[in-house]
Amino acid sequence: MPSAFDWPVRVYYEDTDAGGIVFYANYLKFFERARTEWLRATGVQQQALLDAEGTAFVVKSASLDYHAPARLDDELTIRTSVEKLGRASVQFAQQAWRGDTLLTSASVKVGCVDLATMRPRSLPGDVADKMRGA
Repeated sequence: MPSAFDWPVRVYYEDTDAGGIVFYANYLKFFERARTEWLRATGVQQQALLDAEGTAFVVKSASLDYHAPARLDDELTIRTSVEKLGRASVQFAQQAWRGDTLLTSASVKVGCVDLATMRPRSLPGDVADKMRGA
């Protein structure tokens, strides 16, 4: 499988809760952005995929574990790697790090769907090839 992809994230005020730490659900946003940037880095343009093939990626499941809090102005690294590339899905391992401290880890399964029917469809061959070679 491809190597890990790192994407930097700064924690903004809007990311925090009343206690001054990152609100737990915002890690899902950080992970989504990192997966999107990983796709860009592999040469997959989601808008082009939508326009040309009516194909999109949707999150099927997500499981997160929280290990330590992130706070306002922290500089994080969101690490993304592919655990498994299926016919119509991709299983990602993702982590949020502050330096050497693991803050959050996640397993996120993303499915490939036909937008007209919202039914699973096989990953386009060129997309799967790019994902394998990333």
